[in-house]
Amino acid sequence: MTATAPQHAGPGVRKDPASPAAGSGGRSGTVRRSLFRALPVSPALVLLLLFLAGPIVYCVVIAFTDLQLTGQAQESFVGFDNFTRAFRDEAFLNAVWLTLVFTVLSSLIGQNTLGLALASLMRRASKPVRTLTGGIVVTAWVLPEVVAGFLLYAFFRREGTLNAILDWLHLPSQNWLFTLPILAVSFANVWRGTAFSMLVYSAALSEIPKEVTEAAEVDGASGWRRMWHITLPMIRRSIGTNLMLNTLQTLSVFGLIWVMTRGGPSGRSQTLPLFMYEQAFQNSLIGYGTAVALLLLLIGSLFSVVYLRLLRTEV
Repeated sequence: MTATAPQHAGPGVRKDPASPAAGSGGRSGTVRRSLFRALPVSPALVLLLLFLAGPIVYCVVIAFTDLQLTGQAQESFVGFDNFTRAFRDEAFLNAVWLTLVFTVLSSLIGQNTLGLALASLMRRASKPVRTLTGGIVVTAWVLPEVVAGFLLYAFFRREGTLNAILDWLHLPSQNWLFTLPILAVSFANVWRGTAFSMLVYSAALSEIPKEVTEAAEVDGASGWRRMWHITLPMIRRSIGTNLMLNTLQTLSVFGLIWVMTRGGPSGRSQTLPLFMYEQAFQNSLIGYGTAVALLLLLIGSLFSVVYLRLLRTEV
């Protein structure tokens, strides 16, 4: 019997791609390519981890301690004491309530409704009117928060512009920053932030085909019915996005209220950002103030989850 000579693969024979050696080589090549592509963005990723994720993690840690700004040699771990203390604190519960009132009045109702109304009216206005109105509204938006706060303080104070107008009309005047402080700061936030909603809705309304509204007019639909049955359903995603962004921005408003009322009188306009500042930097309770900040972050997250779920269910 003659032994069969082993057959050797020639140089032209290709390796089986399913073999382990080929598979491992392919995977390692893919990993190397992925690392090479991620190399240009690695400095930005390091900076984000260092200056964004790092402080957030540190804040979460000190929220569970009794860290104080002064008069303390070393902080200690206290668990959930800061959070339970917050829910037993009447001033904190009052700040939560005022934060919700401020957000609903100035963001969900004020900025959203007024922004949509201005965007709708400007579509039908002449070009000079659109330019003038847009310029005035956007100017209020681009003003620094402190400057806007001083302007609105001068408008609402006892000897301010609003009372001067009321006196000229022979109407009763009052100290608005003392009698109705939360309404005054809510109006100030509406005045300053409506421009963003107006720009969002102007862009959304411009995407609605004219044929749709013209067909509704031919069918005899009134302006309100066209708005309710045609315009609003077609810009629902823009409404949801605008509400989410406005709500998150309003929850963090600090400088405007601080300049106008500093949270007073007697805490009647003290929202959560001002309460957090008072506890952390005026009362030197850094751990307690940070716990309040995390609760504020939780409230903003709940609003975001609601809005995102509403947006996800839309077609």
